[in-house]
Amino acid sequence: MTPGAFLAFAGLSLFAAVSPGPAVLMSARTGLTEGFRTGAMLAAGIGAGAVVWASAAMFGLNLVFAVAPWALWALKIGGGAYLLWMAWHLWRDASLPLAQGEDRALPRSPASAFRLGLFTQLANPKPAVMFSAIFLGTVPQGTPAWVYAALLAVVFLNETVWNTLVARIFSLDRTRAKYISLKTLIDRSFGACLALLGIKVAAT
Repeated sequence: MTPGAFLAFAGLSLFAAVSPGPAVLMSARTGLTEGFRTGAMLAAGIGAGAVVWASAAMFGLNLVFAVAPWALWALKIGGGAYLLWMAWHLWRDASLPLAQGEDRALPRSPASAFRLGLFTQLANPKPAVMFSAIFLGTVPQGTPAWVYAALLAVVFLNETVWNTLVARIFSLDRTRAKYISLKTLIDRSFGACLALLGIKVAAT
């Protein structure tokens, strides 16, 4: 694999990481409601989920979807339902004051934050198809195993660093103070966006 192809892969995977989706949305809200440290652990879970999908793409999951379309359909329905479930909870609890709502669950443990990030990423099966296209377009046959390991490390770093940055921006005191003053509106906006993403995952 040439250095140019490696950089192309890194650039495409970074573009995938920064594209708006459930992972970025959850990073923003976790930074707002639970702070930077919890947001960073969530981001690590998102990165791990991306590695799972990228690994599946490396081993030909896209071919499985082509042979058995029902498998992709089942993943999309299940993932969309999970996102809709999270959206409903955001909408339902939007009017609760922060002290009565999220603070009851704080501090979320690092393991819990990691799992939330992992499940949020795994709820969207589209990265498997996207990573399949990236691998086919940039990684030649016969690439050594250590290069594949390096590519997976790039995927993890891109997803984790970007979503950590998102969590950091939304965890700032000024941002949090604005959130507290507009909690109901912001939470319902987050919930509506997450619901739309869930429907999109299931329907497209």
